[in-house]
Amino acid sequence: MPKELDFFLYHNNRYHGEFKPENLVFNNNLQEFTQKVSFICSLETSGKLTPEESYKQIKALWKELKRSKKELGIGQQPFLGENNEETGD
Repeated sequence: MPKELDFFLYHNNRYHGEFKPENLVFNNNLQEFTQKVSFICSLETSGKLTPEESYKQIKALWKELKRSKKELGIGQQPFLGENNEETGD
């Protein structure tokens, strides 16, 4: 696939959040999720996919994204104590 077409189809926006490797990976996964959902919606709208098949595919993508979030530890702060202060481990 020509690089221009690849960039057009799979364009990633810059990340502006807190710089941590896991945040960057999750951001990339999230952008990939939204791109695929957009494709699925377009295919369903044009009659290439049934609503049921579209739902199943989006649900599977959502499960992948949730698994990614859990594996990367996004939203978990294991080193913070009750008062959001670091525990001196």
